[in-house]
Amino acid sequence: MSIIIWIYSIIAGILSFFLLLPFWTTIMAYLFGREKLNPKNKTDEQFDYGVIITAYKNVKIARGLVDSLLKQKYSKLHIYLVADECDKADWNFEHEKLTVFFPDPSLRLKAKSIIHAMENFVRDHDYTAVFDADNLADPTFFEVINKYAQHGHRSIQGQRTAKNLNTKFAKADALGEFYKNHIDRYAPYLIGSSSVISGSGMAVKTDLYWAYLQGPDIQAGKEQWKKMLQEDKILQNFLLRKNEKIVYALDAIVYDEKVTTGDQVETQRSRWLFSYFQNFPNALGIIRRGIFNFSWNQLLFGLITISPPMFILMFGSLAFGLLGLLIAPAVGIGLWGSVVLFVLNIFLVLKLAKAPKEVWEVVMSLPTFVWKQLTGLFKMKDPNKNFKHTEHTVDVDIDDILKKKKK
Repeated sequence: MSIIIWIYSIIAGILSFFLLLPFWTTIMAYLFGREKLNPKNKTDEQFDYGVIITAYKNVKIARGLVDSLLKQKYSKLHIYLVADECDKADWNFEHEKLTVFFPDPSLRLKAKSIIHAMENFVRDHDYTAVFDADNLADPTFFEVINKYAQHGHRSIQGQRTAKNLNTKFAKADALGEFYKNHIDRYAPYLIGSSSVISGSGMAVKTDLYWAYLQGPDIQAGKEQWKKMLQEDKILQNFLLRKNEKIVYALDAIVYDEKVTTGDQVETQRSRWLFSYFQNFPNALGIIRRGIFNFSWNQLLFGLITISPPMFILMFGSLAFGLLGLLIAPAVGIGLWGSVVLFVLNIFLVLKLAKAPKEVWEVVMSLPTFVWKQLTGLFKMKDPNKNFKHTEHTVDVDIDDILKKKKK
């Protein structure tokens, strides 16, 4: 019996650690966090940005993003739109700062689209920025990004936030992003580690980005199709293995379309869950590097990326806490206490992140959202069959977003 209690206590301790990690990260960032912008390191250089947009089967949705990029207050950039498996008749817009590709044969992979664009750059760019077709960029996005580049930062993640809050699922999705932006990106950056990459709205030194694309993970992934580890995870693993820091530009805003239906939640989360388990060994490797290199950057980043998905951590801890009442009551109660702090920290983060009232309104509807994530677990078995492309239907432009934001 003592062995069972000992094993139970170890597992409960691990669960408690990951439940409390977001709380301690939030508190440390609030009390001791600092922006990494030292005036002594600043240059006045206006860097040149190659901006890549990847569109798949729907090039029309990219029109708003292209418009928002052409309205940037920062002008030293060129846009590359890769319209994979898209109808040329759906795009009739031309601009001197825009190059559009319709690959033939089709590429059917985001990484291949990015490589195709970079191989056809009209000039050498200092930084490469990547967006999804459904994004919209705030007019000051590259102005803010360049400020971080002027301070010597080579990998910069902007803040992705919702462009639509039109359904309870979209609001719940936005709630999760507000939380993750703070816990996985802003707070770690403030306390000396790296931001987790969002998948779009980031800018990386072009030579560094090209080296990542030529790495073994991307090259092998070209043949794996939907079983390939997500590009953003491969990129962040590549950067952290080199102990590069990924900074978080809080004011570089990218508006991203949130899922609007339960089916979209199920499909999207199944992809994310599959990628989480795929990436587990890589996260362990970064933790190991952090320990042996005495690198806080690598250690904290590895712990954050290996932390279980929220709903798995929550339900697993609640169930394990209940089991503890039979095996080790004090340990089980302590585990439940960690769950309470974890939940309270979610509300604290939403407050610190200044989440809009629409996001707060959906808190009571979260069980439905979580249920769809649970059912998404059963779609991980056959990625090539179940991981369907998310359709984007929210047709708004940057002016609509800014007017609403102003109100």
